[in-house]
Amino acid sequence: MTDTRTKTTATQKTEAEWRKELTPMQYAVLREKATERPFSGEYEHTKTQGTYVCAGCGQTLFESDAKFDSGCGWPSFTTPAEASHVDEERDVSHGMIRTEVLCSNCQGHLGHVFPDGPGPTGLRYCINSAALKLNPK
Repeated sequence: MTDTRTKTTATQKTEAEWRKELTPMQYAVLREKATERPFSGEYEHTKTQGTYVCAGCGQTLFESDAKFDSGCGWPSFTTPAEASHVDEERDVSHGMIRTEVLCSNCQGHLGHVFPDGPGPTGLRYCINSAALKLNPK
């Protein structure tokens, strides 16, 4: 997946500001690219209808209608709410080649996207619960 969009960061904060505003887990995931343990996240099994926004900046990321149970241990979505709201970058960490998903507004790490999801996109956006906040409908 090649992303040709120009990246602009609207939300810019100092590391001290991020640490003050985020929980330790949110900071680790969003700012340090950590990953929650599988099946431990708040939204892994949530069926509540609503909009998932970035826990760092509040930008809309995913709709509950795109959420599905992939069995992978993290909330999974077939598509972002708006393609321009996520950025994708090649990730070669941990001896793997993956596509990292970032919030296009604050560049917070969200998770990864894989080409093994259901229709209609065939994609599985595997996202850390700590990177998200659910705004119920």
